[in-house]
Amino acid sequence: MLPRERVINVINHKKPDRVPIYGWVRANLEDVINRAFGSVNAFEDKYEFDYAHIFGGPSPYSGDLLNQLRANKGRAIEPKDLLEIPMNDPNNIDDYKSIADQVKYYKEQKGRFVYVQTPGIFECLNGVFGIENHLAYLLMFEDDLHQVYKRQAEWNRAFANNCIDIGVDMVHVSDDWGSQKGLMFSPKVWWNLIYPYHKITCDEVKRRGTFLSLHCDGNFSQVIDGVIKLGYDVVHPYQESAGMDLYEYKRKYIKTFTVMGGLDVQATIGFGKLDHLKSEIERVLSLFKDGGLLYCTSHFIQNHCTIEELTFAFDTIYNFIRKQ
Repeated sequence: MLPRERVINVINHKKPDRVPIYGWVRANLEDVINRAFGSVNAFEDKYEFDYAHIFGGPSPYSGDLLNQLRANKGRAIEPKDLLEIPMNDPNNIDDYKSIADQVKYYKEQKGRFVYVQTPGIFECLNGVFGIENHLAYLLMFEDDLHQVYKRQAEWNRAFANNCIDIGVDMVHVSDDWGSQKGLMFSPKVWWNLIYPYHKITCDEVKRRGTFLSLHCDGNFSQVIDGVIKLGYDVVHPYQESAGMDLYEYKRKYIKTFTVMGGLDVQATIGFGKLDHLKSEIERVLSLFKDGGLLYCTSHFIQNHCTIEELTFAFDTIYNFIRKQ
């Protein structure tokens, strides 16, 4: 079975010949991987990664305009302020060159399934407002946020469409709502302010016949029914260290959506506990040997992980899935 076919089988709730694998290793470990393997691409080839996470494309707002707006207001940006400045054009195709180059390399040359990071609604505006301010604004400026979020959602829809036109297999919407024990805000706020604007992008991606995935750190189990209603095919990372139970997922949701994750960077890899790391890798891979999982790190592996531990982890993964 080819890598891309293997991933698509799992998303379509079919049994693969083996669990597909990937890892977010580049962001913090690129230099050490380059020294050990020559390049991150060589590392990915050695362990026969099945899919690739693509980053790139335009950003919603000009950093210069945001800084000018802050200076003019003499305070933090509030939602109504943001409506005073334009968003960047999401349809400038030159801004998508890096995405197109990565699709050509990973999908066309390597035969891997490719998914692209796109903005959500809450997370992408934390950089504009500051997360503490943003959480307060959810209660203080509801009407203004509806306008800001609607504009963001329409921008996100255009971004997603352009990525689909380039040839990505899946649109990956990144929107962190979870803390270690639950949502950072109430489910009522989520349904009122987050759900309607995710729906704009989700509906468009599904209309285009493209797979759809959600990245959300932390525990968002209070709104899992909403995530399902939005039509997400894949959920990442379904974080066990934040109380998201993979055994419950397998009992209740495995035929509804696919989990991408299983290697928890908050509790498993990067701590020098190799016996624990090995047992956790084998536990999760055994649990989903018949499907339901795209095995991946829960987030970027942190820079306290040594190259020796990283290699040990992926040697364990590589060897275990080929023995199943």
